[in-house]
Amino acid sequence: MSGQRAKAVVFDIGNVLIEWQPERHYDAVIGESRRKALFEAVDLHAVNDEVDRGGDMGTLFEELARSTPEWAEEIRMWHGDWIKMASPAIPRSVRLQRRLRQKGVPVHALSNFGIGTFQKAQAAYDFLSEFDQPYISGHLGVIKPDARIYEILEEGTGLSGAEILFTDDREDNIAAAQARGWQTHHFTGPEGWADRLVADGFLTAEEAA
Repeated sequence: MSGQRAKAVVFDIGNVLIEWQPERHYDAVIGESRRKALFEAVDLHAVNDEVDRGGDMGTLFEELARSTPEWAEEIRMWHGDWIKMASPAIPRSVRLQRRLRQKGVPVHALSNFGIGTFQKAQAAYDFLSEFDQPYISGHLGVIKPDARIYEILEEGTGLSGAEILFTDDREDNIAAAQARGWQTHHFTGPEGWADRLVADGFLTAEEAA
């Protein structure tokens, strides 16, 4: 257990509460070899970063499709099939989120997400509307691991870094949080996250099951 128990728990969303595996979806639709060629030729993740900074997904991907006609159909898939890429939910993580809130623990989200795509995700997954406060990059105009997005959460919650326990699947995002003194857990699966919440005294083993 950490030296000081945090006062709030902060969840990343993609690959923590819902799976986010665009490559897997493209492999299933167009095949692995064509997907690899597409992702080598076109930096779709970089365009998605612009969506996460607040850009309109439809506009950005349509512009890219028009400027890259040889891959236009596959590029438009990112927008058209987005909710299929952002799936399925990770059930045990959702249970942990809900049990923390049932116990009165403040639970926030800190996630790189577009404005429109977060609305779509909330429509598909009810638990994404159950945070005490979601901190969503598209609305904030800055993405992890930029230090400013962590600072915005601190300002909004009134919490210092040591009072926050944060989980994320990306090591660069974890490192940025640690640099601000946050308590962190690198998410590699819900089992380890459950163990951490038990070790830190937020949940009992039964509650975390």
